[in-house]
Amino acid sequence: MAVHAAFLVSTLLLLCGMGPCLAAAHSPSGVECVLFNEEYMTCMWGSRETLTANYSLYYWYENRSPVVECKHYLQDQGVSIGCYFNQSEIIQFQPFRVLINASLGSRTLKFLSKPMELQDLVKPEAPVNLTIRNMSSNQLQLTWTSPYPKAQCLEHAVKYKSNKDTNWMEHQVKGDIFSFPSVDYEKYYTFYVRSKINSYCGRTQLWSEWSVPVVWGSNSTSKEEQLHWFWIHTVLIPIASCLLLLVLVVLLVRMERVWVILMPRIPNPSKNFDELFITHNGNFQEWAGVPKDVVESFRPNYSENICYVSELPPKDSCEPLWESGNYSPSVMPGTPAAPREHSPYKNSYVGL
Repeated sequence: MAVHAAFLVSTLLLLCGMGPCLAAAHSPSGVECVLFNEEYMTCMWGSRETLTANYSLYYWYENRSPVVECKHYLQDQGVSIGCYFNQSEIIQFQPFRVLINASLGSRTLKFLSKPMELQDLVKPEAPVNLTIRNMSSNQLQLTWTSPYPKAQCLEHAVKYKSNKDTNWMEHQVKGDIFSFPSVDYEKYYTFYVRSKINSYCGRTQLWSEWSVPVVWGSNSTSKEEQLHWFWIHTVLIPIASCLLLLVLVVLLVRMERVWVILMPRIPNPSKNFDELFITHNGNFQEWAGVPKDVVESFRPNYSENICYVSELPPKDSCEPLWESGNYSPSVMPGTPAAPREHSPYKNSYVGL
């Protein structure tokens, strides 16, 4: 297998030596391969605007595998501009070579790349979960995590500036912690982090993209967030409150009968008797409109006489009751006087 691959490579090199390897007017500027986070790889050789031929890509690992054509071409409006490699097709620490064929009518032009080491082409994914903690009164600690599977192979760069600074400050960090020694509480700071493979695992110069920023400080909301909250507090909340109030009013109007059933009103009869006490001075007959003859008919038309009853005195006493009590009973008019008799009882009066 290795002999076959070497023979094929030498044949391709011989063909390139016998003819032009991609004329300048039609050739791409070069093949650029990038291994993204060790998950997949792309090899790009141009764009639709700069390519006028039909291109095909062949690749192999020296002393390891045969020549294989690309299985997943990347196209731009029908023109092949690159090749996509699955993780199963990627072998690190093995020289990797690419051959590109360009078909121009009856002519076929070839371009052979230099050997590439894929561990030197790794571009890690940007760090995530940036977090800032207050370690002391004037010290901050920035931490993050990386989606790259080999965290020990990474080195990082942190850039930051305050809202009063014009230039970004950038620091190289070996681990995944960055300490910011002095902060001004009257400012707010913006931090970014990116990563690349360190010298122990490769010689790549490909940095990841900058992470999503994290902001710290007294005014740590961006202009977009401030505008967002402005619309919420000044527009959406008042409109929603008015709509809710309108809905409640409509429901109250339509459900008045329900409210009467659920919360019946307690009657207050005091207002009904204002005329009785203010106009008629509490005269119920006048207020009720009772005729005078009816009122007179209920008055009593008879008089009641008083009957006097005396108690008998004790038996050993011969003093008349009226003498001992200095009282002499009067005689009712029209009634004969009764003879004086001693009574054993004291005087008492009973009305009949």
